[in-house]
Amino acid sequence: MHLLTLISAWISLTMTGTSLLGEVNSTAKYQLVWADEFQYEGLPDSTRWGYDLGDGCPNVCGWGNNELQYYTQSRAENARVENGNLIIEAHREAFGSRQYTSARLVSKHKGDWKYGKIEVRAKLPSGRGVWPAIWMLPTGWEYGGWPSSGEIDIMEYVGYEPDSVFAAVHTKSYNHNIGTQSAGRILLTDAHQKFHRYALEWTEARLDFYVDGKRYHSFTDEKNGFEVWPFDKAFHLLLNIAVGGNWGGKKGVDDSIWPQRMEVDYVRVYQK
Repeated sequence: MHLLTLISAWISLTMTGTSLLGEVNSTAKYQLVWADEFQYEGLPDSTRWGYDLGDGCPNVCGWGNNELQYYTQSRAENARVENGNLIIEAHREAFGSRQYTSARLVSKHKGDWKYGKIEVRAKLPSGRGVWPAIWMLPTGWEYGGWPSSGEIDIMEYVGYEPDSVFAAVHTKSYNHNIGTQSAGRILLTDAHQKFHRYALEWTEARLDFYVDGKRYHSFTDEKNGFEVWPFDKAFHLLLNIAVGGNWGGKKGVDDSIWPQRMEVDYVRVYQK
């Protein structure tokens, strides 16, 4: 039996009970097409994950947000799988041009999708200066550079606001550079203590964002062209912890908290 078929069958068997009822209903119309359950040890599976590297220079130093970390590749201190979880870990240490290291895993050219449901079960880091994210970027950038081709933020969290997580959409018409981004916020006081399910349901006309099966933000195609809706092309997934930056470092960085980690139990992608 194909591995994804086995995983899908296991998910169906384990998703019983009332707390998951809404999630069962929302995935019933889908089939699992891509997953990493992290049931291995060592570096992340290279058939599923690649890396973004460095400090973003010379094109966009600080990755466009004045971030402080240097992203490494195939370095277990920053990204590894252990005890059934993916660990992305940021450290305060001199490396390359920066004083912090971290990792940004990307599924580009290993997992690229147009429409479907993406679900990630994760526990977040904590402390002033952490900025973890579960998000998506266009694989082909067919409508031009950021933000014209779009960005989908399934989950963002900043350590100085430990009671909330956020979802956001960025396009040419709706983005934070001009103060028009479409964003949602949900109270979640234990995101750094417990695992929660962060999900996106993406159709031809709508983006819906969920935590633990509860929808808390939506973005709809206004039928005004790609400037509003560039989400008719393939996107890929990114998992990372940034340090500081325009948002994550808005209230500074606490140098006493490191290392900090995001733990990911699974990543699952479904399509009709």
